[in-house]
Order: sequence, then structure tokens, then C-alpha cells
Amino acid sequence: MAQFQPGHVHIERTALNSADHSYDLNIEYEATTQDPKEGRGIQFHMHGSIEGKPVDEKFFLPKDQVLPSFLMVMSRKAQAHLAPPKKFETLSSPHKIYDAMFEDIRAKLDVKSGDAIKPEHLE
Repeated sequence: MAQFQPGHVHIERTALNSADHSYDLNIEYEATTQDPKEGRGIQFHMHGSIEGKPVDEKFFLPKDQVLPSFLMVMSRKAQAHLAPPKKFETLSSPHKIYDAMFEDIRAKLDVKSGDAIKPEHLE
């Protein structure tokens, strides 16, 4: 199950077998200018449970990094809550949910094709 509202995504998955994993996560996000070094970006709060264990992760991504990176960063943070050998490739959800989230973030940050990327973010 997955639900989208601007600024909030809820994704839930039930394990299909013993090698699979279950999660119930809320991902809340808002545009912010609070980061003195990076400036404008998105503050994320991912909370809920993975494999029945609580998850509460907060992280910030600057404007030029949020769109290419937010799903990868969320998946890595989720991976940290799984015991090996289980592994997240990505947080599964219907593509349309992440498409809506992507468009909402673009609107919140007024991101346009061709916007500059800080050179230090390319290293």
C-alpha cells in the first residue's frame, strides 16, 4: 500500500517470504532554508517501522541534490535497519507515488531543468 499527499508519503509492505522484509513508513518532507552551508533544500523525516522495529530518521538534502538522490538516501537509511543478509534495493512503491513526490519537491523548491549544481556535490 502507498499513499501520497503533498509533503507526505506513506508506504507499507508485507514480507512475501523469509528472505523478504516488511515495513510501514511515513516520509514527511518540507522545503527549508535552515541549512547555513547548503542553503535551500528539503528536510526529510522518515519514521515508522522496518521488520517491526522502530525507525526515526531525519536528514537534509540541498536543492541541487534532492531530486537525483532522495530515493537512494532513503533506501540506504532503511537498509541500516535490516539485519544481513536482507537487503533493500530500493523502497518499493508504485512508481506513480515517487513521481508525485518528485513533482511536489520540484514545485516546493522551484527546480527547473538546467539549474546549477554546486561543483563540490559532483565529487
